[in-house]
Formats: sequence, structure tokens, C-alpha cells
Amino acid sequence: MVITGLLPPPVAAWESSEDHPEYVPHRAEAASLHSSAPARRREFANGRHCAHRALERLGTPAASIPAGERGAPGWPRSVVGSITHCRGYTAAAVARRGEIGALGIDAEPHLPLDADVLEFVAGPEERALVAELLARRPEVRWDRLLFSAKESVYKAWFPATGLFLGFRQARVRFDPSAETFCADVPDLPDVPDLPDVLTGRWRVSGDVLVTAVAVPAVPASPEGERE
Repeated sequence: MVITGLLPPPVAAWESSEDHPEYVPHRAEAASLHSSAPARRREFANGRHCAHRALERLGTPAASIPAGERGAPGWPRSVVGSITHCRGYTAAAVARRGEIGALGIDAEPHLPLDADVLEFVAGPEERALVAELLARRPEVRWDRLLFSAKESVYKAWFPATGLFLGFRQARVRFDPSAETFCADVPDLPDVPDLPDVLTGRWRVSGDVLVTAVAVPAVPASPEGERE
């Protein structure tokens, strides 16, 4: 599995390169699909199929995974997770909240990113980094990889904070040799469990590139302990 190799052992994942027309959304899940186009329904079914299989692998099956605020999956209370899909690839990753504090995954086609999209999501330093990396290692679409890394960061950030994170608010740096990245994000004193630098991993597999961010949970302090 591509996604499993990017995530630590506490995370359970499921991926698929096929459509799953046999999946029938739960009533609570289908509520978000009112008047949706067939393509959206297919993506939703594929994503929920993988999400349910991942929850079963984790040992925490759920009757439904409805869409919540900003479309984020409504996982069971004890679970953090993320779903992604692009043409020909769908994946879901889940973990127990006490073991992983935040989790985000993203898959994108391994194709060039439109120049206007890159300018929208990346600051001048990031665009310069992308240009340098494309010149050095053109076999990797670093522009698309940057976009995917920021998507994974957002998917980890939003459920943990409840706050919107703009593309340019997360500043990404790559380590090409280690296939890792880190993202500087706003420091939130009210969310002490989320660091102001999120780290992730990436991989290119055929026509798809995948990124993942998994933030370890901060152990709870013993009752009565003082700092």
C-alpha cells in the first residue's frame, strides 16, 4: 500500500484504485449528497468504502461517517482520520485519538500544476523552491507536490483547530532525499497539542503522488501534576 508506507504504525489505512458502485451510503452519509452530480456520488462512495474498511482494520467500525463542517468526515469521537481521492486512486487513514493527535492525507495526479494555481497557493520563496527542484529533479512534479502537501496540512489542521487555514498560511519545505516535508503553521496558544511545525512524508507511485501528515498525540498529564 502506498499510503501505509507514509504513516506511523498506530494509523490504519485502506486504499483502492477501483470504483465501488456496490457501496450504498448510510442515510446519514447520503444526506450530504442531495442533488450531487454522478461523479461526486462516485467519489463519495469510493471514499466512504475505504474509510469504513480502514475503521474496521483499526477495530473501531462505525455505522456511518457523515460529512461535517466544510465537508470534513464525521469520524467517531475516539478517532481522527482523513480521506482523499483523485482519478484512479482513493484512500482513507484513521487512528485512535489518544495515539495520533491530527491526521491528514492527500492524493493528486502526478501532473503539472497550472501556473495561476501555483501563484495562488505559494509564496515567492516557495515558488522559487519549486523552480529549483524542478530544474534539479524534473521527474517529480514539485509544483503539484507542494499543493498536495498543503492539502494534507489543512486536513490535519482544520479538525484539530476548527479554524480555516489559507494556502499561504502554511509554508512548506521539502527534503527531496528523505521524501519528507515540513510546514510552518500559525502558533495557536489555545491549541497546545498542535505544534507550529507539521511534518509529513510524500511518495510518487505511477501516475499518482500522495502526501501524509500524522501528528503524535500529546500524552495526558497525570491528574494533579503541576508544571
